[in-house]
Amino acid sequence: MTQEAARHPVLPARLVTLLTGHLDVGAEPEALTEATTFESLGMDSLSLMELVVAAEEEFGIVLPEEAVDLSPSVTLGEAARMFERAG
Repeated sequence: MTQEAARHPVLPARLVTLLTGHLDVGAEPEALTEATTFESLGMDSLSLMELVVAAEEEFGIVLPEEAVDLSPSVTLGEAARMFERAG
C-alpha cells in the first residue's frame, strides 16, 4: 500500500459535528475517517434518517429521494460526497 493510499482525507467538519454532537454516535471525532461505516458507529436505518434530516437542516440542502441511498454499510466519505453534490 502506498503512503497516499494509507492516508484518509479529512471529513467535512460539519458532518463530524452532526455525528458526534447532534446524533451522539459515541466516537471521538479524530477516529472518524472516510472509510468508517455507519454500521461500525452503531447506526441503523432510523439513525440514518435522522442524519439526513439533520444534514438537510444544517447544510441548507434537500436530498432527492433517489439520492438518499444511505444504508449502514455506506461510508462517511460516500455520505459526505452525497451531501456535497446536493448542496
